[in-house]
Amino acid sequence: MRPLFSIITVTYNCEDTVGITLDSVASQTCGLYEHLIIDGASTDGTLKVCHGKKTDRTEIYSEPDNGIYDAMNKGLSVAKGDYLIFLNAGDRFHSPETLKHYADAIMENDYPGIVYGQTDIVDIHGDKLGERHLRAPETLTLDSFKDGMLVCHQAMAVYRGLAPLYNLNYRYSADYEWAIICLQHSKYNHYLPEVTIDYLSEGQTTKHHRKSLEERFRIMCEYYGTMPTVLRHLRFAARFIARRKNAANSQ
Repeated sequence: MRPLFSIITVTYNCEDTVGITLDSVASQTCGLYEHLIIDGASTDGTLKVCHGKKTDRTEIYSEPDNGIYDAMNKGLSVAKGDYLIFLNAGDRFHSPETLKHYADAIMENDYPGIVYGQTDIVDIHGDKLGERHLRAPETLTLDSFKDGMLVCHQAMAVYRGLAPLYNLNYRYSADYEWAIICLQHSKYNHYLPEVTIDYLSEGQTTKHHRKSLEERFRIMCEYYGTMPTVLRHLRFAARFIARRKNAANSQ
């Protein structure tokens, strides 16, 4: 039996970008999905765009929420699919075949806990700005996330039975803790050796980069230990300084 995907898109006042995501989902050659739009009572033209582009696989919910992770929890509560993919406004599948590749990998590998791929950073026109700084490893385990969120949240298709609710105590990095908990419960993860997601730069986490990093540090300490996390960050700092020096010397 082929899997059903719940593609969850959280929106709030994003009329300029949400159409990109809806078009990307509608263009998929694999039709085994429901597309859930979880809107936070937008006051601009977001809902007009969503209703204008909806298909028979689209469901739109709109009401006030307490931030992006509260909205994601609402998406989880209504999702009916076997696997979850969170694709927020402005983000898109890398190609029309991407969802099919996820589905094929799931069938061929006996329903892994997580199927994941690489991520490109793009501008609003879809032009590639670069690769994501952290690259997804070929083998993904719980220990992989000691070094940060190596796999982009959007590039993970997660078996719904593994997925907890997002921790609303974190405003900017609850997706990092959510992924760690999913990894804790996943016995096997499958790597797709391709770019699966085009991630729009200047997302919510990017806008609050410092606060996001502070939250991630707290999460790392909780799940991987305080002292190992501190020592690991000292190594991160040393590598960052070395890169800056090399960049300066090459100019």
